[in-house]
Amino acid sequence: MIITTTHAIAGREIAEYLDIVSAESVQGINVVRDVFAGMRDFFGGRSQTLERALKEARVQATDEIKERARDIRADAVIGLDYEISMPSGRGGMVVVFVTGTAVRLK
Repeated sequence: MIITTTHAIAGREIAEYLDIVSAESVQGINVVRDVFAGMRDFFGGRSQTLERALKEARVQATDEIKERARDIRADAVIGLDYEISMPSGRGGMVVVFVTGTAVRLK
């Protein structure tokens, strides 16, 4: 399965556009660790807790979109677009939403 943010795949021709596919992943952030992440934000530095949650959510959403594309017998997903949100404001959870176009290749 080819996954790309571009709208074409070098050296490959798109035979058929199948459907728009999407997936999402919601990750909770440990409240105690989030306090330390907030302190890092204030004093500067990287928040490893938030980075881990974002990475895990991105990986899960990417795996899910691949599965949804396979379900409709796609060879690739093009034009992948990720959106990241923290709906509860400061901490609590992070949401990664990904969309793309499932295609069949020649």
